[in-house]
Amino acid sequence: MASTFGTLFRVTTFGESHGGGVGVVVDGCPPRLPLTVEELQFDLDRRRPGQSRLVTQRDEADHAEILSGVFEGYTTGTPLAVLVRNKDHNSGAYDHLKDVYRPSHADYTYDAKYGFRDWAGGGRASARETIGRVAAAAIARKLLREVAGIEVLAWVASVGDIHAAVDSAAVTLDDVEGDPTRCPDPEAAARMTEAIKQARRDGDSLGGVVGCLARNVPAGLGEPVFDKLDAELAGGLMSLPAAKGVEIGSGFAGTRMSGLTHNDAFEPGDSGPVASTNHSGGIQGGISNGADITCRVAFKPTGTIASEQKTVTRDGDATTLAAKGRHDPCVLPRAVPMVEAMVLLSVADHWLRQQAIDVLPPFDVRP
Repeated sequence: MASTFGTLFRVTTFGESHGGGVGVVVDGCPPRLPLTVEELQFDLDRRRPGQSRLVTQRDEADHAEILSGVFEGYTTGTPLAVLVRNKDHNSGAYDHLKDVYRPSHADYTYDAKYGFRDWAGGGRASARETIGRVAAAAIARKLLREVAGIEVLAWVASVGDIHAAVDSAAVTLDDVEGDPTRCPDPEAAARMTEAIKQARRDGDSLGGVVGCLARNVPAGLGEPVFDKLDAELAGGLMSLPAAKGVEIGSGFAGTRMSGLTHNDAFEPGDSGPVASTNHSGGIQGGISNGADITCRVAFKPTGTIASEQKTVTRDGDATTLAAKGRHDPCVLPRAVPMVEAMVLLSVADHWLRQQAIDVLPPFDVRP
C-alpha cells in the first residue's frame, strides 16, 4: 500500500483511525529551519474533529509529538517523525459494519483489493489519515514562508447549492477562520451552517467545493511532461478522502471561452513578463509562471449517513443500513487545511527540486 508523496520533500504517513495513533515521517526538509511543535499544532487544530457542532463530535485534541529531526528548536536535516496518538476511538460503535458494506464508501473496494479490511473507523480510508499530511505541510509552510515568501490559503467556496462571493486575491486567514464553516462570506456562511445542521437532522450529508490560492510562487516550478506542477497538484488533491474533482485556474469554465479571451496576455514587468489575467491559474506548460496559483477541489457528500440505505453483506445478501457512530455531515470545514496541505507539499517539493537546477550561476547560452 503506497503511503509516500513527493520526490525531494518526501512524506510517508502511517496509522489507522482506531489504532494507537497516526503520523508522518518527512524526508528532505533542509537543516537549520526554526521549528516548534506549536507551529504544527496550529494547523492540526484546524483539522481536528470536535471543533464545532458542524463536524464529527469525536473528542480528539490531536496533540503532536515531534519524535526526531529537531534539535534545540531547529531541523537537523534528518528524517522528521511526528506522532499524534488516538485517544477517543470507540471501535465498538462500528460493530454493526463488520459484515456490511457502506454505500459510496471504501468498504467494498478495500475488500475487493485486499480480501480484508479494517472495519473499525475505516482504517486508512478514514480522513484521520490526513493528520500526517497536515503535520508535514505545517513544516512545508514554515519552509516556504521563511525561505521563499510563499503563502497558501484555502477556504470553503460552496456547500451544496450555496455559493460564496469571495475575492480570492484579498481573502485572509482571519476571514477564513472567522466562521466555523471556514467560508469568508458571512452571508453564505450563515446559510451553509443551517444547511449542514439540517443535513445532520435529516440523517443526510452535503458536499461542496474548497478554493485555494498560493501567493508569491516564483516562475519556473514544475516539469514539462509527467511531473507537471498542475498534474502533481491534481494528483495530491485527488488523493484526499472524498475528493472527486480538481480545477486549476479557469478549469472547466475555460471550455466555454475562446482562445482570445482565455489566453493570459503578457505585459512587461520589473523582473520578467507579467500576465495581465490569470485564467491559467499560475501554471502554463506544467510550470509556474509567477502568478498566483489558483485551484478548486470538489468534495462529495459524506458517504456514512444515519438514514437507512440499501446495501449488501460480505456474503452478497441484500440488507439495509443506517450507520451509527460519529461522522461529519459535511467534510468541507475540515477539508480546508487538508487542501492547503497538499498544495503546500506539492509546491515545497517542486521548490526544492528547482534549487537543484539553480545551483549554477546564471549564464546566457543564446546565440
